[in-house]
Amino acid sequence: MYQVAAINHALDDAIQARIDNKTKPLGAFGELEALALQLGRIQLGSATDELVIRRPVMLVFAADHGIAAAGVSIAPSEVTTQMVLNFVAGGAAINVFCRQTGFELEVIDCGILSPLGIPEVTEQRLGAGTGPIHKRAAMTLGAVHQGFAMARTLVKRHIDAGSNLLALGEMGIGNTSSAAAVMAALTGLPVSECVGRGTGIDAATLKRKCLLIEQALLLHHCELTEPLSILACLGGFEIVQMTGAMLAAAEFGVPVLVDGFIASTAALAAVRLAPGVRDYLIFAHESEERGHKLLLEAMSAKPLLRLGLRLGEGSGAALALPLVQAAANFYNQMASFGEAGVDKVVEPATQEVF
Repeated sequence: MYQVAAINHALDDAIQARIDNKTKPLGAFGELEALALQLGRIQLGSATDELVIRRPVMLVFAADHGIAAAGVSIAPSEVTTQMVLNFVAGGAAINVFCRQTGFELEVIDCGILSPLGIPEVTEQRLGAGTGPIHKRAAMTLGAVHQGFAMARTLVKRHIDAGSNLLALGEMGIGNTSSAAAVMAALTGLPVSECVGRGTGIDAATLKRKCLLIEQALLLHHCELTEPLSILACLGGFEIVQMTGAMLAAAEFGVPVLVDGFIASTAALAAVRLAPGVRDYLIFAHESEERGHKLLLEAMSAKPLLRLGLRLGEGSGAALALPLVQAAANFYNQMASFGEAGVDKVVEPATQEVF
């Protein structure tokens, strides 16, 4: 169903040799070296080519969730629309960080309560909020496929316009509940390990949130057999379109910077649908949300940052862009030992002591 090309490992040794021969101790750049190798596998036709980060685009997907009416968040669903308008006005954290780091920002209405009908927001609506997952399915399977198609068109538009790096963020009151339910269904982990405090709920609200997600999993138990039906039963319109965007980007051979807990849940769904997607994902950070660490472990992912973030919006992905650029720049511009006339540092072999 998803034509994700196998990543090219033929140049691994040559790319790694170029990295190792830079004027630094072996492995001194840590995870930046692994990132350079990952970018090289995606972009390079030879180890002498240069890595390029061109026209990075931040896509923020917004939608509302029926479960929010059950009181699983500190804010009502109306705040989703208010925050989307804040994005349009340029006053949100994601606006600030995108301006700082050089991301082009596009906001997508995947299904907030009411359409805004303004040109600054891209309409890709799958409905006016999902169904309450503890009472009925979030959406139909047809809506999942429609969301994937919309996301593919969006991704292709940006790639055709010259972008070769996408980042994904989200906005949606109640979406940590949906994401935790999807995570539990995909991983088989207990709900208690998947559910966190979201934007900062108290202990009583956290207990209610867990009970409602348990109820949702029990209600849809017979349908939670594969990723598409899991998304239909438990997902959010923005989670579906982020999943579709990652699938599409991987098909087009373009890496994706993944933000926090909700985006990582979409990433896991994409990887379960097409395992090759994993090679195109760069995980920006590990958030404070309880299940995020376990999600990252499920995909053998090492995040670039650990800042204690718990905002969403794509904020962590925006902050990680300079690290992606640094990985490309040291690979391209840093002198080798030979070019710099510096003696190569050779670590002494470990000696046995008798």
